[in-house]
Amino acid sequence: MIEQLFTLQGKTALITGGGKGIGAMMTQGLIESGADVIIASRSLETCEAFAAEMNKLGKGKCTAMTVDLSSIENINSFAEKLGDEVGHLDILINNSGASWGAPLEDYPEQGWDKVMDLNVKAVFFLTKSLLPLLKKNANQENPSRIVMISSVAAVSPDSMMAYSYGPSKAAVKQLGKELAKDLVSDHILVNTIGPAVFESNMTKAFDMKQMAAMHPVGRIGKPTDIAGLAIFLCSKASSFMTGTYIPLDGGFLLRS
Repeated sequence: MIEQLFTLQGKTALITGGGKGIGAMMTQGLIESGADVIIASRSLETCEAFAAEMNKLGKGKCTAMTVDLSSIENINSFAEKLGDEVGHLDILINNSGASWGAPLEDYPEQGWDKVMDLNVKAVFFLTKSLLPLLKKNANQENPSRIVMISSVAAVSPDSMMAYSYGPSKAAVKQLGKELAKDLVSDHILVNTIGPAVFESNMTKAFDMKQMAAMHPVGRIGKPTDIAGLAIFLCSKASSFMTGTYIPLDGGFLLRS
């Protein structure tokens, strides 16, 4: 029974930003569970290198594509190309994101707009453009999945001077609930993960010992933490869940 609950054999997934950071952690988890995973970002070289590494595992297939999520035209063109390549999607993980840090008095409009555009606007319009692929094979016994990657910053007042990041991730959290309500009749389940600190390019400037101390469990997140939750949310094990927000934070929010 356990194998049937968590296998992703035969599933096709798209993970934006799936070639590095927590995106790469989720990519490996889904591939080792049997899924074929398309990873896409602006950096095709990064995605291709990681896809080659994943394909050595002998599990699900990993394919690299390039997508620039900065314009609706690019998003629609990517969705059309993806449809030609795979025909349908079982899983979409909206993971690509950005942050921008600056003192409050100096915080630039560019930093606000870049983060909001990628973290919120692009997530909405990419999801919208991929709905035909997600609906194609979905049914009550085999629902498609959308996993939104938010952050503990969505609900924590600790801005760390990244003033647009928390509001953008709060919007992702709310968007996940709205999409869940509107898409459940199409047999598409939408759930949201709120990670705390994991090792990535976004967190490389942080003092990791200090970050570990901020989590009551005494450490930052590990690849198996995010991979395990992603597998759960994409598998049969979570087929009675939609509209949830799950903090993956090592107790970070218990501090407040």
